Amino acid sequence: MEPGRYTASPVKSSVETLEGNKVKLSVEVDESEFEKAIDAAFRRIAREVRIPGFRPGKAPRRLLEARLGTVVGREEALREALPQYYAQAVKDNAVDVIAAPEIDITGGEEEGPVQFDAVVEIRPQIIVGGYASLRVTLPRPDVTDDEIDAQIERLRDQFGELRVVDRAARDDDHVSISITGSRGGEALAGLTADDYLYEVGSGTIASELDDNLRGAKVGDVLEFEAEHPDPDEEAVQFRVLVKDVKEKVLPDVDDEWANEVSEFDTVQELRDDIASRMSAVRRAQAQAALRERTAEALGELVDEEPPEALVTAEIQQRLQDMAMRFSAQGITVEQYLEATGKAQEEFLDELRELATQAVRVDLALRAVAEAEEIEVTDDDLDEEFAHVAVRVKQPAAKVRKDFERAEQVQAVRSDLRKRKALEWLLEHVEIVDEAGQPIERTDLEIVDEPRDSEDEETPEQEEAQ
Repeated sequence: MEPGRYTASPVKSSVETLEGNKVKLSVEVDESEFEKAIDAAFRRIAREVRIPGFRPGKAPRRLLEARLGTVVGREEALREALPQYYAQAVKDNAVDVIAAPEIDITGGEEEGPVQFDAVVEIRPQIIVGGYASLRVTLPRPDVTDDEIDAQIERLRDQFGELRVVDRAARDDDHVSISITGSRGGEALAGLTADDYLYEVGSGTIASELDDNLRGAKVGDVLEFEAEHPDPDEEAVQFRVLVKDVKEKVLPDVDDEWANEVSEFDTVQELRDDIASRMSAVRRAQAQAALRERTAEALGELVDEEPPEALVTAEIQQRLQDMAMRFSAQGITVEQYLEATGKAQEEFLDELRELATQAVRVDLALRAVAEAEEIEVTDDDLDEEFAHVAVRVKQPAAKVRKDFERAEQVQAVRSDLRKRKALEWLLEHVEIVDEAGQPIERTDLEIVDEPRDSEDEETPEQEEAQ
């Protein structure tokens, strides 16, 4: 809408651009329109005021005016209706407000048409230079023979057998021990066990235990002291009896073994399957990283400091989301901070930094959508409502009606427009590996292969999950 031009409605409004990323909405409400608000105000007052001879809420307006005065109803109408008139003016002028308004009533407090000005901060429209030549670095998703060999070794280790050996213990051996950890002559429950199977070199109890077990033989009694991880705690005395020493014998990698541990007949088929699954995981990770790093690179092009109102709103939204996740997990924010060892101030500083970056990306995506004339069609909206309907298990028509009733369709349209802007960037960004060599987009595509639903997952997939 053109600045200074009034809308043709009982609530007339115009918008004027001010400095400091603000606008002034000038609103005028016809006297006949405001009379409806006054009538509603007196109906509310009638429910609160006791008038002899009338049930609550039934006293007529003229009687209330005679007893209380006309000003009371007008003040109540202004208090209740002004936010509605302001909201209508925002909608009529398509003003993208990001903060609460400062309202100044300029006329109609006592009689006549109601007039007021609302000064409000709006979302800035920025220009981002260089977005069409973004460059992001990703790990190359290729799977090497060495990585496949490592997965084969992990699989061999899972199917290895422990065999007793008549020699001194060394790293990777499994020793059966009786162990007692004590402090001040009293045994510690968590460090006392008989016939405990321990892998030498694993470091799962104390490094001093591994040091003493290396070179130990069956029948040896080891007594030593180990420092507690907490420097404020006293050292722990250990007494360990070595009962036997076993080494892990790994199976030979041949077709017979491959058939025993998998659904494949040959080692080559097993290797090909591992390579395929690892590649699928790598490509999925690369696609996620591409989206994240493209957005980060775009945000770095924004020189303007984002409005504090947007940053604060983003922080609040993130805190709410975090609180919901923590509640679902049965923990509090305080417990999270304690578990991560973060001070509250450090946590809030990190949150502000993330929120600021998110706002920069949001503004930049809007700028790209504007520059590239990206629009959202009705078909796009229908498709989005259909997706939401599947998630909430409701008919798509009902979902759309709910969004319309809540006046959230424009917000959905805006989110879709930003999403399409990001997709445009993903199609144009330059992708390179750590050495600066180009990565083809086809190298990031995931090829769906039909698989048996009962197939077991490889260690690579389990680790990725």
